[in-house]
Amino acid sequence: MFSYLRERFTSHLRERGRRRARLVSKDGRCNIEFGNVEQSRFVFLIDIWTTILDLRWRYKMTIFISAFLGSWFLFGLLWYVVAYIHKDLPEFNPSINHTPCVENINGLTSAFLFSLETQVTIGYGFRCVTEQCATAIFLLIFQSILGVIINSFMCGAILAKISRSKNRAKTITFSKNAVISKRGGKLCLLIRVANLRKSLLIGSHIYGKLLKTTITPEGETIILDQVNIEFVVDAGNENLFFISPLTIYHIIDKNSPFFHMAAETLLQQDFELVVFLDGTVEATSATCQVRTSYIPEEVLWGYRFAPIVSKTKEGKYRVDFQNFSKTVAVETPHCAFCLYNEKEAKAKEKKGYDNPGFVLSEVSETSDTKM
Repeated sequence: MFSYLRERFTSHLRERGRRRARLVSKDGRCNIEFGNVEQSRFVFLIDIWTTILDLRWRYKMTIFISAFLGSWFLFGLLWYVVAYIHKDLPEFNPSINHTPCVENINGLTSAFLFSLETQVTIGYGFRCVTEQCATAIFLLIFQSILGVIINSFMCGAILAKISRSKNRAKTITFSKNAVISKRGGKLCLLIRVANLRKSLLIGSHIYGKLLKTTITPEGETIILDQVNIEFVVDAGNENLFFISPLTIYHIIDKNSPFFHMAAETLLQQDFELVVFLDGTVEATSATCQVRTSYIPEEVLWGYRFAPIVSKTKEGKYRVDFQNFSKTVAVETPHCAFCLYNEKEAKAKEKKGYDNPGFVLSEVSETSDTKM
């Protein structure tokens, strides 16, 4: 028992040590941080709208609550100061004929309640501004305008946060692994992607970037060097009819960065394949981008995806997501270079070749037979 647990723990540590750092997580989040930024953090306040939208919900709700409570309390203090200066408070013992700036403000608590009623336009009718003070009238107008601005900005930020196309991207899913196998007589890298909603992504376009460390001829080391990876489906890679799961593939030819890789050396490579899907949300007309990534351990050589779409007896098409990431082993060349040479050899076998050095010499036959 203890030996089994020790082996499991050792294998876990070994696998953990082999884990590679990835720039893009499986759910599309970018793993990067910025250090020693020379610009001040106040530059983010210039674009306050984007800053608010990018905040997490807990920080956004904290700002939302603080903005309203802070403005109510601040104007409550101002209303208390107006009442104090005009000597409307009970401690000044105002006369019966005294007309206060604001009716029924007896202290800081009542001033706070009047500020709340004014800004959110509740209007209970118990406290109200009189014609006695021009300062109170100006403060009432200023708080009403500022309250509308705060309410519009914060409610608009909450609505924009809820309706962001980033949430739509959560209903687009990629297969857990990428596979390499033959498709149409060519060696291809295949990935499966599915739309979990019945509403379409209009004008969908899919492409990829291969991130790896390269060394230039000048000796410069470039970390996260980007190489374009073209993905296509049978109908092309633009304006996809994305109603059912699609299997996209990249042809591994001489121009592909996977051409010199083999099944035996794939796990020794150091790269990260990032796949992007851009489209327009049909319901809101907002642009949407979905991202995922694959490291060498997540690329299976010699496999293909199991069938996922079938047709029922009633004539309906059924998608079985149980087989979405399921793979099946198939016979596959262990490298693209071998497949290319095999095809070239077969083509030469079917084609005849003339030997220019061959000379046909004619021999005259004579009969020397004597009777």
